[in-house]
Amino acid sequence: MKLNYTVYLIITVRNNRFISYVGYTSNLKKRLKSHNNNQGAKFTRGNKWKLLYKENYKSKNEAMSAEYKLKKNYKLRKKIKDQYIKNENSYIASF
Repeated sequence: MKLNYTVYLIITVRNNRFISYVGYTSNLKKRLKSHNNNQGAKFTRGNKWKLLYKENYKSKNEAMSAEYKLKKNYKLRKKIKDQYIKNENSYIASF
């Protein structure tokens, strides 16, 4: 059985600022649930997160590479957050 992996960007409001988190997973629903139930990464605990961006990959290595690039690409992360703030809609960005 071949797993697909997803790179995602989630957002929350902390101290009146929008904070984002980037990760990858083989089960996005389960991962988002764990973030929102204080069982995810330590950075994400205590907040309610909203999915803003996701992209699927066929291999774990591809997903890990894409996650690293998105984590370091602050301009793209800001662009995704700014689009969300501007629209305030429930959507998932695609670039």
